[in-house]
Amino acid sequence: MPSTSDAPAAFSDGWILDQRPAGNQVDPHRPYACMVEPECSVNGAIEDVATIFLTNAECPFRCLMCDLWKNTTTERVQPGMIAEQIRWALEQLPPAKHIKLYNSGNFFDPHAIPPEDYQEIAEFVSGFDTVIVESHPRMIGRRCLTFNEMLPGDLHVAMGLETVHPDVLPRLNKRMTLDDFRDAVGTLRTNRMQARAFILLRPPFLSEDEGLLWARRSIDFAFDAGVECCAVIPTRSGNGAMEVLAARGEFHPPSLESLEAVLEYGLTLGRGRVLVDLWDAERFVTDTPDATERIERLRQMNLTQSIVPPTEQRVVSDDHATRNM
Repeated sequence: MPSTSDAPAAFSDGWILDQRPAGNQVDPHRPYACMVEPECSVNGAIEDVATIFLTNAECPFRCLMCDLWKNTTTERVQPGMIAEQIRWALEQLPPAKHIKLYNSGNFFDPHAIPPEDYQEIAEFVSGFDTVIVESHPRMIGRRCLTFNEMLPGDLHVAMGLETVHPDVLPRLNKRMTLDDFRDAVGTLRTNRMQARAFILLRPPFLSEDEGLLWARRSIDFAFDAGVECCAVIPTRSGNGAMEVLAARGEFHPPSLESLEAVLEYGLTLGRGRVLVDLWDAERFVTDTPDATERIERLRQMNLTQSIVPPTEQRVVSDDHATRNM
């Protein structure tokens, strides 16, 4: 595995843009996806969460591993369009207790979510116990506090920590330090908001063992900083840059064994919720004969926040089956 010690500090925006394939066509009047699915809530109950994937302008932080730009617009959306997307999605979805407003970047970037839409958005989501949005840690500031004051429910902000590896984090072009992340969590907690952390399992430049080790250390750091929930994401290809790194031998997707091990580690800590992202887990395990059963075990561990022995899987009620729109 190549060393990171003599590598450049980061891949540039220009290089990352040059590797990209074409994005998807999107409609600024509609979210590009929406769904309701079960999740273990802060109180330990399995409750339905509505997720709306908003269509808006691309994030200004062009991270090396990101593919969320594929479903963004080339220009800033006009005021009123984001609120219209949310209204339309809620009309399609069944009821839920919590809602995620994910927007392929930063909710508090005014080029993505016009601040003049905040009040109408807050009114649309006022019936949910929890509103979860996503943001770069460096965009946690006045706009975040303003939106929080408009909500009757709780605001949770999910932020990409990615990795605490001292050489890999600077190379991801995230333009963030660990102090930036820690300060953002502190601001949220001081103002009675909760923080979630996105953590990468085996980002580029790490071996399988190193990827697992640094994912565990990243979970530890996140909880030490005050995060309430860690969402571990297997690092994927598909954005152009990752294919280039894979061809160089500098990136390999993580194994199912590592995904199992990192979730078991996080749950054993008992410091907060730990979830693993399973939306396309099958792509990592094409040659594993028992992959379906093992992925189902991970899904149940996500929901119950407890370790399920491989031979004694518990079945969650069909009432909480995932419903995709």
